[in-house]
Amino acid sequence: MWQTWNTPYRKDDVEGGARALYPTMLESPELRWTFIRKVYSILSLQLLLTIAVASVVVTVHPIAHFFVSTGAGLALYIVLIITPFITLCPLYYYHQKHPVNFLILGLFTVALAFAVGLTCAFTSGKVILESVILTTAVVLSLTVYTFCAAKRGHDFNFLGPFLFGALIVLMLFAFIQLLFPLGRISVMIYGCLASILFCGYIVYDTDNLIKRYTYDKYIWAAVALYLDVINLFLSILTIFRASES
Repeated sequence: MWQTWNTPYRKDDVEGGARALYPTMLESPELRWTFIRKVYSILSLQLLLTIAVASVVVTVHPIAHFFVSTGAGLALYIVLIITPFITLCPLYYYHQKHPVNFLILGLFTVALAFAVGLTCAFTSGKVILESVILTTAVVLSLTVYTFCAAKRGHDFNFLGPFLFGALIVLMLFAFIQLLFPLGRISVMIYGCLASILFCGYIVYDTDNLIKRYTYDKYIWAAVALYLDVINLFLSILTIFRASES
């Protein structure tokens, strides 16, 4: 039976070998699956680049010591922290222009990977490994859960305002921690709250990937998921570091 443009795809409908991702799907499942594969391919390359850069920073000890023992290193570290935020503006403007979008994305990823590497440089290998394993397990579990929930008709778009409000509170909590350090217990509480928040963001952004991102926003979709994964890893790392100390 032929589908009309106004008739949603059913769960058991197949177009080009691809099944509908959710019950009320109006677009071609094949096109959406192609978009999803493209986003996850970019995300995988970002994570591999992050692992490579961070590994160099962790294993080559003079790099980390330069950043913590010299004034120039401290200034450069501040630049590295700021660079990802600066690159987000041109990345949003040029996210549809190839190859400029990939060049900016590469700069964004390398800068953030360097910051992650410096964070891990003074952390034990055991803590890093535990954080990587737990982050991987959580991300895969939440991704599978979101795809299955979407197929059953669940929608997570309502989480957006709550997650944004929680992010503001978390940022204020971190700022207070910088001004008035509250000790190891408060650091662990911060890490736990941040982990829960970014778990929510993984579900929210994956749901947007399935239903709401347009096909030309593959760069922006990959950046959103990349930030979710990196922030979740850093949050878990914070918990383990505080518990170890």
